[in-house]
Amino acid sequence: MVLLAVIRLHDELLKKPQPVPNECTDQRWRWFENCLGALDGTYIKVNVPASDRARYRTRKGEVATNVLGVCDTKGDFVYVLAGWEGSAADSRILRDALSRPNRLKVPKGK
Repeated sequence: MVLLAVIRLHDELLKKPQPVPNECTDQRWRWFENCLGALDGTYIKVNVPASDRARYRTRKGEVATNVLGVCDTKGDFVYVLAGWEGSAADSRILRDALSRPNRLKVPKGK
């Protein structure tokens, strides 16, 4: 039910960032030349059975799932891995994403 509401409201709830144009002269972007994209983890609060709460508790004490998201240079999601416990380290989740059958595929750089 919640997912259906999010899907219906996604244009209002989820705003894509504007990509940086190739001809950008802003010097802050010079460090990202040939960048393939970005990845980051985030916590999403969840309700879990009391017996599982310790595993889902984040370092800040929230009960959440740890989600890995990967975007290309246009800001489009190309990979999402959800469901990990909030206590899981980002490095562990990345290792899992790289080893799954539908794994995160890292493109070759220049």
